[in-house]
Amino acid sequence: MTPIMDKAEAAALVVAARIRKKLRWADIAAELDAPPAWCVAALLGQHPLSAEQAERVCTLLDLDDAVRESLQVQPARGIDPALQSDPTIYRFHEALAVYGPAIKELIHEEFGDGIMSAINFKLDVSRRPDPDGDRVVVTFDGKFLDYRW
Repeated sequence: MTPIMDKAEAAALVVAARIRKKLRWADIAAELDAPPAWCVAALLGQHPLSAEQAERVCTLLDLDDAVRESLQVQPARGIDPALQSDPTIYRFHEALAVYGPAIKELIHEEFGDGIMSAINFKLDVSRRPDPDGDRVVVTFDGKFLDYRW
């Protein structure tokens, strides 16, 4: 018996197939009828796909059963420490280091004692035209979870 393909290896094959087929992530998300941010995270190994979703994406990308199987496995969530120094990812760490305490204060002021869920969560990334250069708009949309005693 062979082991199940590592999610990082499956992700690399998905990315390569997407590029070679000249597909946008939005095209794949539309095929899966899933939000783009969730779809990309899932295909990069952060969420499991259903059997139907894995079959559809592997058919679209001409990927084999080993990838299909890997895409359905429950992930160990997190980020490879080597990726934390990537400039795009690092800027989010930097933004949260600077604004995290302010966000926390504003959440507590508006909602009370609790946190924003990262499980019951939606994410959107969009472009907003600006005369000084287009803006990246990232929306975190998480359910408020109050602390209960």
